Amino acid sequence: MTISTALNQGISKKLMRVSLGALTLALLAGCASKGEPAFTPKELRSFDEISSLDTQWRRTVGDGLGHARYPIAPSREGDTVFAADVEGVVMAMNANSGDVEWEIDLDTPISSALTAIAGQVYLATGNGEVIALDQNDGSESWRSRVSSEVLAAPQANQQLLVVQSVDGNITALDRASGEERWVYTSSQPSLTLRGTGTPMVIDPVTFVGLANGRLATLDNRSGQPLWDMQIATPQGRSEVERLVDLSGQPIISPDGRLFVTSYNGRVVALEATQGDVLWEADLSSRHTPILVGDLLFVVTDDSQVVALDANSGREVWRNDDLEDRWLTAPAFADGRLVFGDFDGYVHLIDAREGNIVGRTRVHSSGITVRPVTEGSTIHVQANNGRLETLEVTP
Repeated sequence: MTISTALNQGISKKLMRVSLGALTLALLAGCASKGEPAFTPKELRSFDEISSLDTQWRRTVGDGLGHARYPIAPSREGDTVFAADVEGVVMAMNANSGDVEWEIDLDTPISSALTAIAGQVYLATGNGEVIALDQNDGSESWRSRVSSEVLAAPQANQQLLVVQSVDGNITALDRASGEERWVYTSSQPSLTLRGTGTPMVIDPVTFVGLANGRLATLDNRSGQPLWDMQIATPQGRSEVERLVDLSGQPIISPDGRLFVTSYNGRVVALEATQGDVLWEADLSSRHTPILVGDLLFVVTDDSQVVALDANSGREVWRNDDLEDRWLTAPAFADGRLVFGDFDGYVHLIDAREGNIVGRTRVHSSGITVRPVTEGSTIHVQANNGRLETLEVTP
């Protein structure tokens, strides 16, 4: 089967099955302390509040994300939200009421975002363990090990669980047993962002963004690259200036276009089967973008929010009201873009117009992981472990 045929068969199904989750940490390794922003954040200004954010319920999940702000983003499947803390506590809560369905302690530090899919919850640890839990009761289905610490959410297709570790390795595990299927190894620069890209996995192939600025497409049967290309090219004299991590997750459209962000680089739209460049925009971003209809939304490294025409790359609007507030990657809830910031606020931006329409504060410890949304419902986990569920009205 050719990659073109396989992609055409697999893309639409994948979009229905697999969450886009997973953020990377926003801080450079060793370049920040206590989660404080590296720039001067804009002061919040008054706005016309069109949408309200009403708290439905809140819970505290263990001890939160820890001093290192591990990107332990929650995940939702059906009517259950799954969340964890850095010490190994994992909880399942009813998405509507907040009632705790089960709580376990893995007795091992958790380092990755969670992925809930097809009755399982997948997560990883600081010592390179990957764990599968049964969604019904939290019992352990299997436990496997990869080459190093994992920060990105493990990503699944029907047969595989693909894990990207901080040493640049991509490991495919059997979803049913956890047995290793293949490993792809990439070269690592001497300095990288604290975090890794998150693979985009569909049935035939896996797209992976790497810390050396390259994007690779791997055959899921063997892990061999089908094509790879340089998205961002290192420039400058210092190691920091030469950072070009692809630390967001590539996202794919139903018609086979691939959208990729890069740090100190650009946003690129590609034809997914061969990697032909369709357009590019000069925007630096370490976050996963989000595609809604004909608009691609990007959070830049200075926390400006930019809407691009997904067909041409033309800038449609730009909002700099939240500049340098260390926004999370964007989520989408009922016509609004949703972001958390370093000071614990949740912001709503109208997706078509680009203006702020709602705001509330969850906790002063800050928010560094992407909110999880379902319709008009938003689940936000703050750094101290508070998980709050908000409803957008109208």
